[in-house]
Amino acid sequence: MNTKKTNTAFPKFTYVLWGILALSILVYIAALISPEFADLYNAYPGALIRAALAYLTALFPLSVAEFLIISLPALLFFIIYIACKHYCSSLRESIVYIVSLLSCVSLFFSLFTLGFGCGYHGKTLDQKLEIEKTNVAPLELKLTSALVAGEVNRYVPEVEFGEDGFSKMPYSVFEMNRKLLKAYDSLCEKYDFIQKLYVGVKPVMLSEAMSYTHITGVYTYFTGEANINVNFPDYTLPFTAAHELAHQRGISREDEANFIAFLVCCESDDPYIKYSGYLNMYEYLASALSAQKDAYKEVFFSLDPLVRAEMKAYSAFFNKYRHSVAGKVSEKVNDTFLQVQGTVGTKSYGMVVDLAVAYYRDDIS
Repeated sequence: MNTKKTNTAFPKFTYVLWGILALSILVYIAALISPEFADLYNAYPGALIRAALAYLTALFPLSVAEFLIISLPALLFFIIYIACKHYCSSLRESIVYIVSLLSCVSLFFSLFTLGFGCGYHGKTLDQKLEIEKTNVAPLELKLTSALVAGEVNRYVPEVEFGEDGFSKMPYSVFEMNRKLLKAYDSLCEKYDFIQKLYVGVKPVMLSEAMSYTHITGVYTYFTGEANINVNFPDYTLPFTAAHELAHQRGISREDEANFIAFLVCCESDDPYIKYSGYLNMYEYLASALSAQKDAYKEVFFSLDPLVRAEMKAYSAFFNKYRHSVAGKVSEKVNDTFLQVQGTVGTKSYGMVVDLAVAYYRDDIS
């Protein structure tokens, strides 16, 4: 008698996961149709899912997402082993296994849509901040760049610089987290569309390897974690951390996460975090201003020599990673992903310039 147990029935969890997928598709369609629904969902059910994931993974000191990615080869081996050992006796068993596996994979789409994706389809940040984002005039760009450069210079006396040209963050990533969360708490009082969370960023263990992908930070929606590459120079860390924390709080679009990061850094009472915010914003503005050569030079040379040396040091640091294949692949994948979400791709990072000019328009006029 053959007593071998067959695996021809779909496990109960597959029905649950396919049901969640169906719900996420309905939510996604509704968000595409109605920005009001997208904002409402993002502010309540979406916020609940993001918070649950963030607080759950915060129990672990290291990045859960990084651990899962490192474990992928072992996981793939395990999947193949289980398939060969238990699900290859018949076509029916193979189909059950594949469908069950796909139901697990579908959870990534469901978590994205239900926890984070609706943020791409709500009202834009300029509408929420009640500022007028219009086409940027050349003079407006120059004046905004000069204003931000002046703010960078303002905090230079309170920043320590090393012989390598880089400024030094005078505390640990843990302390940086505490300061940024305090600044976020203050900003949330001004803008209620930003979710209140008391979870900080996690440093990536393999930051050196991550640098070859040109990724300075990433929000992993399926674990709710904001991760940062701590191999990059100190002055990039507070701004990058604030950017990823913005994603964690429901700010999906890249230019908007950049601008919220800038506002958070400005809101901080710490001079180094302010310096990081203004200098990173200046670099975005300078990139746009470079099309006006004379204006670019005028503003650039108004920067404190220590700041210009830091920017030069960064360029030399990045040369090691600049032309890596991993960086090109990563940028292409990210560009495609962002375009699928209805943005202009990786160009959307630089669109923070439009928000900055709109924000400072009254000051520069």
